[in-house]
Amino acid sequence: MRPTAPAPRSRPIRPGRRFSLILAASLMAGALAGCGGSAGDPDTVKVAYNRSTDNKIRFKDAFLESVREQFEQAHPGKKVRLVPIQAADNDYAAKVQQMMRSPKTAPDLVYEDTFRVNSDIAAGYLRPLDDQLSRWDLWGRFAETAKAAARAEDGRTYGVPDGTDTRGLWFNKEIFAKAGLPTNWQPRNWAEVLDAARSVRRKVPGVIPLNVYTGKAAGEAAAMQGFEMLLYGTGANPLYDTAAKKWVTGSRGFRDALDFVRTVYAEKLGPDPSDALDPNVGTRLATDWMPNGKLAIALDGSWLGQNWIDKGPKEWPAWSTVLGRAAMPTQYGQAPGKVSLSGGWTWAVPAKAAHPDLAFDFVKTLQTKENAVRWDIADAQIAVRQDVAADPAYLRSVPGIAFFTGLVPFTHYRPALPDYPQVSTAIGEAMESVTTGGSTDSAAHAYDDQLASLTR
Repeated sequence: MRPTAPAPRSRPIRPGRRFSLILAASLMAGALAGCGGSAGDPDTVKVAYNRSTDNKIRFKDAFLESVREQFEQAHPGKKVRLVPIQAADNDYAAKVQQMMRSPKTAPDLVYEDTFRVNSDIAAGYLRPLDDQLSRWDLWGRFAETAKAAARAEDGRTYGVPDGTDTRGLWFNKEIFAKAGLPTNWQPRNWAEVLDAARSVRRKVPGVIPLNVYTGKAAGEAAAMQGFEMLLYGTGANPLYDTAAKKWVTGSRGFRDALDFVRTVYAEKLGPDPSDALDPNVGTRLATDWMPNGKLAIALDGSWLGQNWIDKGPKEWPAWSTVLGRAAMPTQYGQAPGKVSLSGGWTWAVPAKAAHPDLAFDFVKTLQTKENAVRWDIADAQIAVRQDVAADPAYLRSVPGIAFFTGLVPFTHYRPALPDYPQVSTAIGEAMESVTTGGSTDSAAHAYDDQLASLTR
């Protein structure tokens, strides 16, 4: 999951502060072991990135290794040191933040989920890239919405995006046929989503009807990919009031979105809560539940197909015909009728990087037209550059790419504010409460109480 990404592949206390002192110390020790000693080498650029916790997923490693070879060939005497960090999303973010605090451990380039960029800017971890971007001829080909994902409140840009994503409903047509549901399913409102899940529960025993990511461990996969896909279908500006410049509390929409999650787990329409709250639930969904016909509907991202392609972590040749795709509807089918969330990742240069110019040269190698196309195909990304989006290889890369690209007009981006990570954590806690049997009202009140501290 990315989340994306996502994000995007979010919280009141920065993610690292949520860990115990013992864990924080171990992360710093790991960072020192992984990066120490090379800050004084003027010819080596250190590149830190997240490696999947699934040992079978190594396409990012292979891609970056090929880019490293290109860079070193084009820059005689210069070297790239790849620093993979194999960890769950929140753990990865915490470790990178520990690394960026000291010139001795800071990488020269770091892969950042867009939702963390502004909090890391506020903490002083990142440097603006506007001078380099103004001299880079390819920057004009990036979509404005993608550029804005790494732009701070000060108006400066702190990262180069390498793709985006959209989200919708994946469903198994074979399971739907057994449940008496249409294989061209396009639900018009939340009630129709839940009704389809109930039909699967009644008529296809042994199958999980619906997965909505939930809880604290899933991080943004729950907050953005699960909850906000519901919340943004309840009305305008449901999370942050841009006019009042404050986070929204006490809203009916927030409670309705929480109640949807509560219904999924209270009616046993979702996975068992112990499975749903497992931090590796995304890997299980992609490599077991979906390809083995154990899950009927998944609220998930555009990239999911990368798991099943040739040489993917779970090759599944029939996936493009077995699975259908539907837009997530708004709550009552009100305009515009569909909703999506978008995120993505950026390449950012830490404020304490020893070789920022060399790091940006590596970004330019990453973003040649050929490499950008290759990466978006490998990672099942939605292109953020006009030239890449029009490339024939990209357009035929993954079944369903046209569907997910078509959701872009209906998509939303998370508020690009330093407080967002704290809000995301509070959302995850509220979701976990209702998933494990807590009431919607008590979870919503606890969320409101946490957000009150952000306005003081």
